[in-house]
Amino acid sequence: MRTLPDGTVEIGITDHAQHALGDLVFVEVPESGRTVALGEPCAVVESVKAASDVYSPVAGEITLGNPLLATEPEAVNNDPYGTGWLMRLRPTKGAASGELMPAAEYQKLLLTEA
Repeated sequence: MRTLPDGTVEIGITDHAQHALGDLVFVEVPESGRTVALGEPCAVVESVKAASDVYSPVAGEITLGNPLLATEPEAVNNDPYGTGWLMRLRPTKGAASGELMPAAEYQKLLLTEA
């Protein structure tokens, strides 16, 4: 999750997650205007291995689903922190973002699991 200058957040999956899933063949992103709760399933990524729900890390209103993914789901594999984002969301005022782990801490966790 990355906060953009206009106050919306860009949500995707981690590089680790896209590697675990394998080559993505389909991505279903939510429609603009949809309201989601913290932890609610809001997108689906499908690979040759499996389909997986993506859960919202914060409550709010979807402002945009990534239109590129309709024709290029592999953008998530190729650039998960750039063009492969899934959706943009305007957080509900005062919305908590759950128990999000800072990126550096996440990298340390991955190293201990290897």
